[in-house]
Amino acid sequence: MSAVSNDRQREQHTDDQEPGAGEGSAVRPRRLPALLSVAAVIFALDLATKALIVANMKQGESISIIDDVFRLTLVRNAGAAFSMATGMTWLLTLIAAAVVVGVIRIGRSLRSVGWAVGLGLVLGGAVGNLIDRLFRAPGPLQGHVVDFISVTKWWPVFNVADSSIVCGAILLVVLTVFGFEPDGTRSGRDEDGSEAGA
Repeated sequence: MSAVSNDRQREQHTDDQEPGAGEGSAVRPRRLPALLSVAAVIFALDLATKALIVANMKQGESISIIDDVFRLTLVRNAGAAFSMATGMTWLLTLIAAAVVVGVIRIGRSLRSVGWAVGLGLVLGGAVGNLIDRLFRAPGPLQGHVVDFISVTKWWPVFNVADSSIVCGAILLVVLTVFGFEPDGTRSGRDEDGSEAGA
């Protein structure tokens, strides 16, 4: 019985290790909880700010915060960022839903804190705008996104979700450029952090 018990413990230990990890390799924790936490904060902030703006402003109304540099302007956007594809709201809704599913699937095996933060920002923003598409007027899959942040006269009006998606995407690009992998390793470096081949 003790031999069987030892075999089971050995199998469990092997299953918990990352594929290819040796006996002395430390297993990095999965980062899905961190990803979901970041996404939840962004979603809550986006939802709260939109509700506050809709409750206190009318369509097209603008309030100056810092001269013409920063204003609150309520705009309902049927399209994507920069008001593109305004006649394809249903397609944008499906794309947003696909992004949400894709990020969650990637996040299940994620072991990098940086990637968890970046994907969390993208997920929170995507969910925030997806809720608008699904539940705001004029109807499901056709809902207009609430935009209200206006920075200078030449920059399109956006919201917390939009800025979160952009910041998340920039962070992911930076991580990729500098070789930080979703599994927590860094390309060109050994497990102990030293340069490969050094």
